[in-house]
Amino acid sequence: MGNFDIGVGYFKEGKFDLALEEINACITNDNKNSELYFFRARVYSRLGKFELALEDFDYLTASEPYNPSYISDRAVVLHLLKRNEEAAVEFDRALNLEPSNPYRYSSRAYFKDRIGDFQGAIDDYTKAIEMDPEDAVAYNNRGMVEEKMGYLSRAKKSFEIADDLVGYKSSQQAKPESIDNSEKNKATFSMPKQENAASKVSFESYFNVFKKIFTDKSTWSEFVDFIGSGFKSKTPKDS
Repeated sequence: MGNFDIGVGYFKEGKFDLALEEINACITNDNKNSELYFFRARVYSRLGKFELALEDFDYLTASEPYNPSYISDRAVVLHLLKRNEEAAVEFDRALNLEPSNPYRYSSRAYFKDRIGDFQGAIDDYTKAIEMDPEDAVAYNNRGMVEEKMGYLSRAKKSFEIADDLVGYKSSQQAKPESIDNSEKNKATFSMPKQENAASKVSFESYFNVFKKIFTDKSTWSEFVDFIGSGFKSKTPKDS
């Protein structure tokens, strides 16, 4: 019999094979629980087993065809499988279902950046920022796209706003010891961690956090973690 909390612990520790064993055992005992499939799909993704992850997301979207969280995460897997035309449709569909959520624009922007649609990415990040002017992640990522397009002055401004929003000070100024320039604000992208090994999260409380990834800018790291990112650690010079 699987133990979900143990599986979550393995996931947080990066022991994805062990997490998969636990979640598979949980599904054997409760094969109607969609949240278990949701968690397993993400474990599969972390293991690079994207086809298996897609099978679970296909199951989830078939059972809940208007759930933007499932649709958005399925789009990520489609992208990782290089099925970008399908992924684009799914990102659009998730956004259309939840147009008031700035995360939908940010996630689609990140995808557009990945496939080379830089202007589309900038437009989506700008829309996300209009909806949530305190989203440092969107400013930072927009700056990286602006830099790619040669808009160095605009990129510099985006990075400066992102830095201001997270309280970062340039290398010429004193900065808190807790902030490493090369790892600047990585906490913005990471799941909440347990205070100690003895503290455990319940099934319900964990999924309350897990679902926030798709609605809360402070916990949308799981999207980013799939494909890798971090705050830009240098500021471009104006040409």
